Amino acid sequence: MNNVIDFINTNRDRYVDELKDYLAIPSISALPEHAPDVRRCAEWTVDALRRVGMENVRLIETPGHPVVYADWLGAEGAPTILFYGHYDVQPVDPLDLWESPPFEATIRDGEIYARGAVDDKGQVFMHFKAIEAHLKQNGRLPVNIRIILEGEEEVGSRNLDDFIKANQAQLAADVVVISDSPMFDRGVPSICYGLRGLAYFQIDVRGTKSDLHSGSFGGAVVNPNMALAQILAQMKDRGGRIKIPGFYDDVRELSAEERDQWKRLPFNERRYAKELGAPKLFGETGYSTLERVWARPTFDINGMLGGFTGEGAKTVIPAVAMAKVSMRLVPNQDPDRIAQQFEDYVRKIAPKSVEVKVTRMHGGKPWMTEFDNPFVQAAGRAIEKGFGKAPVFNREGGSIPVVATFQEILGLPSVLFGVGLPDENAHAPNEKLDLGNFHGGIIASAFLYDEVSRIPVARP
Repeated sequence: MNNVIDFINTNRDRYVDELKDYLAIPSISALPEHAPDVRRCAEWTVDALRRVGMENVRLIETPGHPVVYADWLGAEGAPTILFYGHYDVQPVDPLDLWESPPFEATIRDGEIYARGAVDDKGQVFMHFKAIEAHLKQNGRLPVNIRIILEGEEEVGSRNLDDFIKANQAQLAADVVVISDSPMFDRGVPSICYGLRGLAYFQIDVRGTKSDLHSGSFGGAVVNPNMALAQILAQMKDRGGRIKIPGFYDDVRELSAEERDQWKRLPFNERRYAKELGAPKLFGETGYSTLERVWARPTFDINGMLGGFTGEGAKTVIPAVAMAKVSMRLVPNQDPDRIAQQFEDYVRKIAPKSVEVKVTRMHGGKPWMTEFDNPFVQAAGRAIEKGFGKAPVFNREGGSIPVVATFQEILGLPSVLFGVGLPDENAHAPNEKLDLGNFHGGIIASAFLYDEVSRIPVARP
């Protein structure tokens, strides 16, 4: 391994220059006008994988954006890693809050700023470079690797499940590796063993066929803004507990061991609140902040629209109001069951004087594995070699729906091997990636392949 690590250290500056080229492509999957850019990014990814030495590299078309596939299967008898990531990125709004252009990667104080830096191009690219180092120095990898990279993760991976179902033989592996998650904290590497799921909805409320003058009609009809506010206000009690009937029935409670381990983690609630700019933290009564973020379900209002919002005054009763809401789910909650419970509850509490429509947008199941899994332990050893410090084992509050899909369809365990940081503004202005973590992640990835190669796997 020494020659591989020496190669990585020698090429450190080149990696950053190449990453800048990757980050320059505005592959925003949510905006139709950027569809050509998403495809251009997929083609750039194909070229990059060919350059590092991967084989059978190609685009595979889907009803949406294409999947990039590549493999290297020359390690006979060794385990096979299926590496998953995504090359699409979030929109950049509000643009005026960016300190530098979102698609002109800029380095400040050892961090690279650009949309996609941490989510997920930077973390995907570190594996490209780890693969390159093994192949350039040794002519082979210690493990077999298959790679799939999608262009629709930021819009709910709407075609990925069908792709996986249709290509099960081509995706055969022993473990999935995903680098799309943060470390616990700066200087505290971690391995994530649990994710929350997601259920996302749009609520539309209609009161009349058109907007009305509030003087002429005020008092005669229900205001949809008010009706929507009343519906949303009944979703949680004052202690932060969600009031949807049956919502908590399947929640997997925290074990005493987990709660004890999490209490020992270097987490300061006062510093956390200060970094967020929050006057005070709030959440479900009876749980710590880490427990609320990692292991308890949530209900959030993600956006609201209705009536007049411009400068000045306009005395209007809007005809319609809209809200987008989401629920983060935990093991063992099922998104479809939660969706039905939510829809039933909205119909029950909605005023009869308005029309209410609930649309399911997208969702994903929560996921959890045990951290004594040999692949998880191998990842822990690799992280320690890459960062010089033993990792902590934690859960993550976000959602990666495909993790549950890999488990259900392919029967594969997953290892979340992320090197981002919680404050790196994924999905927000001034997204960034610490270049020290990027470099350490390349080294750790190179060690991961070596560590996984030592795990015995049964072959038919």
